[in-house]
Amino acid sequence: MRITVFTPAYNRGYIIEKLYRSLQNQTFRNFEWLIIDDGSSDNTSEKIQSFIQDNNDFPIIFEKVENGGKHRAINLGVQKARGELFFIVDSDDYLTNTSLEIVDQVEKAIPKEQKKNFAGICGERGYSENEIMGTTFKGDVIDITSLERMKYGITGDKAEVFYTKVIKQYPFPEFEGEKFLTECIVWDRIAAAGYKLRYFNKIIYICDYLPDGLTMNSEKMFLTSPKGYGLFLYQEKLYHKMTGLKMWNQYLQYYYKLRNKYSFMQIARNVHMNPVILYFRLTGMKLFYKIYDK
Repeated sequence: MRITVFTPAYNRGYIIEKLYRSLQNQTFRNFEWLIIDDGSSDNTSEKIQSFIQDNNDFPIIFEKVENGGKHRAINLGVQKARGELFFIVDSDDYLTNTSLEIVDQVEKAIPKEQKKNFAGICGERGYSENEIMGTTFKGDVIDITSLERMKYGITGDKAEVFYTKVIKQYPFPEFEGEKFLTECIVWDRIAAAGYKLRYFNKIIYICDYLPDGLTMNSEKMFLTSPKGYGLFLYQEKLYHKMTGLKMWNQYLQYYYKLRNKYSFMQIARNVHMNPVILYFRLTGMKLFYKIYDK
């Protein structure tokens, strides 16, 4: 199997058919569609079962689990994937007709002797086939880690396709009682290990950010997943993605939002920081804002 298209789904019965039809229209056929239903309470399961009954030339693998969040669904999906490449495509999005063909071609263009240095490839997401999300680099391809994106003017959500054997080595941390963890936690760890992605300037993935989607509710998700958000802040600092006043402002806001629910010591543990250092940093930020307001 060349490609596993992986879709975590939660209450997407009303829209997932758009993705299904885009897979039926693919010009490249050596792929499987793996869906993990993350405890949906709507007709998502029935819709997927109807797709399975169709006469498709690609396998559809489906499993329903207890609701635990997208990151847990990805962990399970990676273990079940049979494809050499693992392509996460959300249930409210869809692919261009030539998406998987382009993925196959771009990956094959990486010299065989260099592939051990790569985690995969990364194309463009778009609001349409002609309008990319965020910004991109000049040229056709560039080989960099995802931690180098800003240096080359790459911003916004992109369409990452990972080698399954690589992403298996980096499972998402799972915190009891928390159902959200941003994907950059793992993408940054892969980059920090030195793995590159081959970025290419073609739109292969069309996004439709819905009001009930994770992106539109990310702040709420962070607040209900304080350990996961604390890990996010720690890694942003560790990998120098957020520095200076911006970084410490995020720490201060995190403290203010959680201080009535958690002790200061617990907040310090969540962000993996010495509590004495955190106390003096936050005190300094409070003093800064008092002076600034005056």
